[in-house]
Amino acid sequence: MEWIADPGVGAWLRETLDDGLGSMHAVVPRGFPAYARIFHPATVRESPTAADPDVRVSWADTAAAFGTTMHAEAQWHRIVRTPVDADWRTRIAPDGREFTAPMEGALDSDLVTVLAGHLAAHTATPDDGVVALWEGFGGLVGFFGDGPSRVFLTFSEDPHHQAMLDRSTHDPFNNVFRKPTWQDGILSREISEGPRLELPGRDYVLFSGGAQAFADPDWVLGVPWRDRVGEEHGFPPAAQSPNILWPADRAWVMVSEIDYDSTIVAGSPDLIRAICTDERLEAKALREGADLTWDADEVNR
Repeated sequence: MEWIADPGVGAWLRETLDDGLGSMHAVVPRGFPAYARIFHPATVRESPTAADPDVRVSWADTAAAFGTTMHAEAQWHRIVRTPVDADWRTRIAPDGREFTAPMEGALDSDLVTVLAGHLAAHTATPDDGVVALWEGFGGLVGFFGDGPSRVFLTFSEDPHHQAMLDRSTHDPFNNVFRKPTWQDGILSREISEGPRLELPGRDYVLFSGGAQAFADPDWVLGVPWRDRVGEEHGFPPAAQSPNILWPADRAWVMVSEIDYDSTIVAGSPDLIRAICTDERLEAKALREGADLTWDADEVNR
């Protein structure tokens, strides 16, 4: 995969998006014969005090636990019966289990692999396409500033070592005349300062890449935006999943909008059918013009 310096390759997307926010087409292209919504998995544990780790849970199982209705345009906070002004991110079901909301803006890496297998099978250009990443993910791009966009905190059981670490923490408020300096991101400075694909409300960094590359279970290890800095601090290999992906023949478009807890695919009826019948994914066919905004779930009121 290589950086695409000319964002013009994605200009066609602008013509397919709505100006307003009244439907999913503010971020998902119009003009495709069929659509699917892949629901990002939530997590659950037996109780708020349970020592057991959280495990994945589907939206359908969550709805069953809360006595609500799962449907294609469901909204998570309605599924878990969130009262006004209450926190929808963590909710306790009537049976005492604690449910945590799905991740927004990203599909789990193993599910990306599953989905990419279907995408690759429904294009004439499985090895040729475009990957778009939202520029705003913390640490992705570099910038001029007084400090990095993220900090890895280090602790030591040795008090002398900890004192040294404490002294190494810089306070920009005590040095107000310090000039901003370049703060490295995951991506190179050339890419960080390069042009972006500008879509309504979002700017994206583009890379060449086909669906077939993401069908590899180890795709995280091969992408240019792999978080090697995090690995140097002891974290396992990780990389943001694509926010937008389309093949060179534009047979379909995949969108993981940063404020959505689901991923939308626009494509052929055969592709949508394959996605929705794969038991490894929780997916439902979606009508064109579907409203996925916060208050749009009319079923669970």
